[in-house]
Amino acid sequence: RPSGTGQPVPEEGPECPGPEEPCGRGGRRLRTAFSAEQISTLESSFQRQQYLGAAERRQLAGRMRLSEVQIKTWFQNRRMKLKRQL
Repeated sequence: RPSGTGQPVPEEGPECPGPEEPCGRGGRRLRTAFSAEQISTLESSFQRQQYLGAAERRQLAGRMRLSEVQIKTWFQNRRMKLKRQL
């Protein structure tokens, strides 16, 4: 949807109110930017175990101050990345 002014039209309005709440009507969240420390922790957990149970996911989420959904999604994406590489 071009606005006619040459400026891009924002898809979802103002910034999300919090990490757990979806933005706008689309229900999509902004992409999570993991810190280098978080990625390092996630990668080392992935090297030990490619699939996390609910208890491990809860523990890791609490330790890293991320939501369980973020941890679950990261592991899903990492497994798909590994599958593509093989």
